[in-house]
Amino acid sequence: MPHTSIADLVGALPADDTWGPATPTDNMLGGVPYAPFSKGDKLGRMADWTSDSKGGERGGRQQYQRNYRDQQVYGAGASSLFNVQVAEDESSFSVVDNTRASAKRTFGRGGGTVFRGRGQRGGAQRGGRAGFQRVGGGRGQGDRFYDNRSGGGRGNRGGRRFGWRDYDKPQRTREPSVNIRPEWNLLEEVDFTRLLKLNLEAPEGEDLDSYGFMYYYDRSYDKAPVKGGERRLQAPERAAYNVTTSQDPIIQELAEKDQATVFATSDIISMLMCAPRSVYSWDIVVTHQGNKIYFDKREGASLDLVTVNENAIDAPMEMAEAAGKQESINTPNSLAMEATIINHNFALQTVNESQDAKVELNNPNPFYNASEETEPPASKGYKYRRFDMSLERDEEPLNMIIRTEVDAVLKNPVNGEEQQLVLKALNEFDSKAQGSGNALDWRSKLWSQRGAVVATEMKNNSCKLARWTTQAVLAKADGMKLGFVSRANPRNATSHVVLGVVGYKPREFAAQMNLNIGNGWGIVRTIVDRIRALDADEDPEKPKKYLLIKDPNRPVVRLYSLPVNAFEEDEDEEEAEAQAAKEDDEE
Repeated sequence: MPHTSIADLVGALPADDTWGPATPTDNMLGGVPYAPFSKGDKLGRMADWTSDSKGGERGGRQQYQRNYRDQQVYGAGASSLFNVQVAEDESSFSVVDNTRASAKRTFGRGGGTVFRGRGQRGGAQRGGRAGFQRVGGGRGQGDRFYDNRSGGGRGNRGGRRFGWRDYDKPQRTREPSVNIRPEWNLLEEVDFTRLLKLNLEAPEGEDLDSYGFMYYYDRSYDKAPVKGGERRLQAPERAAYNVTTSQDPIIQELAEKDQATVFATSDIISMLMCAPRSVYSWDIVVTHQGNKIYFDKREGASLDLVTVNENAIDAPMEMAEAAGKQESINTPNSLAMEATIINHNFALQTVNESQDAKVELNNPNPFYNASEETEPPASKGYKYRRFDMSLERDEEPLNMIIRTEVDAVLKNPVNGEEQQLVLKALNEFDSKAQGSGNALDWRSKLWSQRGAVVATEMKNNSCKLARWTTQAVLAKADGMKLGFVSRANPRNATSHVVLGVVGYKPREFAAQMNLNIGNGWGIVRTIVDRIRALDADEDPEKPKKYLLIKDPNRPVVRLYSLPVNAFEEDEDEEEAEAQAAKEDDEE
C-alpha cells in the first residue's frame, strides 16, 4: 500500500467540512447558540415543571446538593445565553410598591420575622411546622415555636409551647370518680381560675386533744446507701385506719358539745385546698345537718389512693388509650394502688418499734379494739385541732375541727426536744417507660443531683406533694420525710427498694413549691358559705346532702344536690354482694 500522509487526507476532505460543532447556520434550530454540556449529564424530560427552579430556596450554590454531587454543573453559567433581552422601551417601566418595608430585617435571635410552612436553611427557622411562627422581641425567643392562635412568645405569656410529638398524642378522656345520676341537681360550676383568686388569712389552730402513740424515726434511712446496699421495702402487718369524718367517734362527741360548726379530716380537706392543682377526678360528700357541716368521703373513694405523675405532661395512659403499647402495671389505677401500698409500708418500716422508746399521747387509739384485732396497731398519732375561719362580718364565730395525723417522732440533736414527723414516699416505676414524666434515674442521680430529682417530682406530682405538705401544716408537724422508693425490677410491681430519704420543714417546702395555704383556706370558706346560703330558707333540722366533684377532663368543680340516701343504697348492695360471695366461698 503506498504511503499516505496526513496532508493528503486533509486535502481529500471537502472544503466546507471542518472539525468541531456545526456552525449556527447548519443547526437544526437555527440561530440558537451552542450550549456546552458535560459527560455526566443525564437525559431527562424535555420540560420538567415539577423541578424547583428557585436557586435560593434550597440553599447552597447553584442548587448544588450533596445528594447529587455526582452530577457536574459544568456549563451552568452559560444559561444566561437563553435569557430574553428586554427591549429598551420596557427597561424604564416599574411597578409601584405601596407596602411598607421594615427598616431592618433580621433572621437571628430575637428577630420578629414571621415564617410559614417548612423552614429551609436558606433563611427561615429550622424544622418549623406549617402554621407556626417565630415571634420575638427579646433575646433567645427566636428558638421557640408557638401556635399562632395562642399569641405565644415569652413576652406575651399566653402561648403554649408545643413539643415535637404533640401531634402524636392521643386525646385523653378520663372517667369521673362517681357516675352522675339524672336525679341529681347541678347547683353551681366553678372553674379553677376563680378558685385561685380566693384567699383567707391562714389561722394558726389550736390542739383540742390527741390520741394514739408514735415510735421514733430510724435515722439510718437518712444516709445514702452504698452501691447495691438498698433496703428492701417490707410489708409489716399492722392495723391502720382511715375513717371518714361522720363515722369518727371523737368528732361525734365534739359535735354534740358544739365545739365547732364544720368538721373534716386532713386528707379530705387537703384535697379541697389543693383542688386547682388536681387533674384526675375526685369527689367529696358534704352533709349539712342542723348547724353542722361534715366533709366526708365515700367508701373506696379515689381520695384514699395516691396518684402517680398526675401532673406530668405525658401522664400514664389507660390500657384502652395505650392500645397495647403499655403494660397493665403502668396504668394510672395500677400505679395508684401500688403507690398507696408503698406509702403504708414505708411509714411502718422507717420507725424503730421499741416498747421502751414509745411516745404515748393523751388518749389511746380511738379506732383500735384489742379484743377484735389480731394485728398490733400501727405507729400513728391523731391530733384534733380547731381552726377559726371567722371574718369581721360574721355575727357568730365560724370554727372548724380537723382530724390530723402524724407518723413518728424524732429527737432534736441540738435541744433534745421531740419533733413530730409526717412520713410519705415517692415511688419510681420505670424512668424509660411512657408516663415517667422525663424523670431522672433515681439510682444514679438521687444523691448526685438531688435538687433536679426533687424539682422533677414537684412538676410531675404537684397535687400529691401539695396535699402532703398541707396535711403536715394542718397537723403542725415539725418535719416531713420524703422517701424515694423504686421497683427492684421495672417489670415487677410487688418488690421495691428504698433508695433514700430526704427531710424538709413543711412551711419551707410549701414556699419552695409555691403552695399558698391562704388560698386553700379561701376555697374552704367559700364552699362553706355556699352550703350555708343554700339552706338558709329551709328547715335546719332536715339533713341535706351535696356532692362536690372535679370534672375528669376539665379544670372545673361542680356542686350537686343529692337525695339524703344517695350512696346508702350502693353500700347496702355492696354489703349484700360481699355476704353472698362469702357464703359461696364457704360452700
